[in-house]
Amino acid sequence: MEEYSFDHKFVQVNGINMHYVEKGKGPVVLFIHGFPELWYSWRHQISFMAEHGYRAVAPDLRGYGDTTGVPTDDPSNFSCLRVVGDLVELVNTIAPEQDEVFVVGHDWGAMIAWYLCLFRPDKVKALVNMSVPFSPRNPNAKPVETFKAILGDDFYVVRFQEPGKVEAEYAKIGTKKVLGKLYIPNGKPFDDSPVILPCWLSEKDIDYYASKYEKTGFTGGLNYYRALDLNWELTAAWTGAKVKVPVKFIVGDLDSTYNGAKDYINNGGMKKDVPLLEKVVILENVGHFLQQEKPIEVNKQIHNFLMGFSST
Repeated sequence: MEEYSFDHKFVQVNGINMHYVEKGKGPVVLFIHGFPELWYSWRHQISFMAEHGYRAVAPDLRGYGDTTGVPTDDPSNFSCLRVVGDLVELVNTIAPEQDEVFVVGHDWGAMIAWYLCLFRPDKVKALVNMSVPFSPRNPNAKPVETFKAILGDDFYVVRFQEPGKVEAEYAKIGTKKVLGKLYIPNGKPFDDSPVILPCWLSEKDIDYYASKYEKTGFTGGLNYYRALDLNWELTAAWTGAKVKVPVKFIVGDLDSTYNGAKDYINNGGMKKDVPLLEKVVILENVGHFLQQEKPIEVNKQIHNFLMGFSST
């Protein structure tokens, strides 16, 4: 792993021992990672934001990395209410003087950031979200059933539902190889093809991820998918609610999440649900892991947006 001069810290929040990395001083920028990532997926952004007058804070979410104290045998421990609760208490604990913080999310972290803005808009000064657009709650459609009906039993979200099944398949293949496959564009983690890492991910990077997943396993991360229907049940009160914080949305044009939601993103649907959506940025020839694939461009996009709020 390349050496980064970050401070690694732990704090007791919401009944767990949360590991987070931070650097810099100034307004807090809370970075929320996705699957199969860790705080480490923000390594390029942490230094950049610290150098530009911000306090970058990137936790390992519950069930991930060095954050401990969450039983993984019950997916309900990974509901959106619990995960957002961790982050609110983290911010309240480490930056009690800041009523609002900036938030940057990616993948599952983007979904959690949308929930954070729905539940506690008073805590978020502005949001930069990546890859996963806002998805308004449909009171007539449970998520997993909907995925299964439209995309079939082999769709990854459906495959992830049965506890232990995917974990057993991953164990046969090996942690490092699975992670390599998950990071490859259109990679298929269950086949026998060789892993050829993309240029933006080094052997040291994948070794760092693998070292943590070897310790924790994948169940924590998979439980976020297993709580999808529970999240749907828990958020009935937010049906029709809009995200009322300033937002910039960034997505790669090669990302399957974009190709499945182009019309919603580009033709006013998301703007209706996120009325303070200020800008949508579509990065060309970029896939899902954009903050690692194109860190310079992503850093500029984050910084340019947050600068507009930093004096308020």
